[in-house]
Amino acid sequence: MQYEKLFRAQSVWKSIFSLAVPSVIVILVMILYNMTDMFFVGQLGDIRQVAAVSVVSPLFSLSAAVATMLGSGGTALIAKALGSNDKKQAKIYASLCFWGAAGFGILIAIGLLLTRKTILPVLGASDEVLQFAEAYMGICAMGVPLMLASTTLGSIIRAEGAVKEGMAGNMAATLLNMVLDPLFILVMDLGVAGAAAATVLGNLAGTLYYIYYIRKKAAVLNISIPLAVQSPGALLDILALGLPNALSSILSGFASTFSNRLLGNHGTDAIAAMAAAGKMAMLISMIQMGICMGIQPLLAYNYGARDLPRLKEILQKAALLTAGLGVFTGAACYFGRGIVIGMFLKEALAAEMGEQMVVYLVLGSPVIGIYYLGTNFLQASGNAVLATVMSVLRQGVLLIPFLYLFHRFWGLGGIAAAYTAADLAAAVIASLFLLKQYRRLSADTEKNMQNYE
Repeated sequence: MQYEKLFRAQSVWKSIFSLAVPSVIVILVMILYNMTDMFFVGQLGDIRQVAAVSVVSPLFSLSAAVATMLGSGGTALIAKALGSNDKKQAKIYASLCFWGAAGFGILIAIGLLLTRKTILPVLGASDEVLQFAEAYMGICAMGVPLMLASTTLGSIIRAEGAVKEGMAGNMAATLLNMVLDPLFILVMDLGVAGAAAATVLGNLAGTLYYIYYIRKKAAVLNISIPLAVQSPGALLDILALGLPNALSSILSGFASTFSNRLLGNHGTDAIAAMAAAGKMAMLISMIQMGICMGIQPLLAYNYGARDLPRLKEILQKAALLTAGLGVFTGAACYFGRGIVIGMFLKEALAAEMGEQMVVYLVLGSPVIGIYYLGTNFLQASGNAVLATVMSVLRQGVLLIPFLYLFHRFWGLGGIAAAYTAADLAAAVIASLFLLKQYRRLSADTEKNMQNYE
């Protein structure tokens, strides 16, 4: 089968690149996808509608966190089950992911529609923005089940090696949205309502594509209701294992809030400078995350198969790849910081601040991939507790105190340095957890062999 060739038979480097490259492309496309609505709405020249999109976006970021839990947790468990040759359990996990996405999506949609008049003012929607925010939120809310289903299915089909198909569905949804946005927003003059409709139709296209693949072409995956109800409790295992990815996104938002509060002491220029510098650091981080999330099914399959030599080779080569790429991208950002920062900031003082912050932020580039590798390995092994601890450590336990501590002693530069310090500390801890989990598997495998003999 396709997944056996990809995960077990072909060379490790080939398997890594087969999984990592499409995953990185999807990550970069998602960044573009998230900017599309804002860009075309901005062409209207109506600041109220731009503000409406900005106000509503955090709600759907939280909704996306649910899809992340289902997708990443389901992918790891399905691949691990396939590695153990438990195809029935893999089918159960897949069915639970789909129907879980549909169920959670419906509940979230109802909640958003019922509370939008109350919650939007809390999020900062003023009276002049409120009607546009309600229009955008109302249509997007009705499409939440499709957004959750599309994201979740796009993730779990990678567990059986359908990497190209996963990327194709994502690209189809993104391209349709990008085509419909100018048509609905500018040509048909629907404004933010048109942007929301384009997003919903894009997710519909992605969902339909993935359902077609699973029903007609999938080697193992299934979305049968009878299978899902056989073991409903397994949904909790999926959510627990996917929780680290969701927590990482949520805590990142909290950390940004604390960072902005400290930056505010140094003026608006400092906030703008950090935002621009942060975009460069985010690009490096997202590429590294894409690589490690891409190879997670490979790790989970070989962990489930207890193929220690291949698993060790995968970890070594993935660490080498992320570290090498981190050095290259970090150096590129360092030497090109003036050009890139100048694209975002035109004021000389703010641009100078941004260039200085980039120097601090890229110092952690060579090791940030080790953090993502450790976290994804813990998820692949089914260790939800340690994986969750890692997510909470980097964005919460480490970063937030570091922000205040470093700012107190080193001022403005200390805020940027805090991010690097948190990355370095998280990478060291992730390495220790990874080694501990690998040794546990090695000991269990040796014990089972002795019992068998």
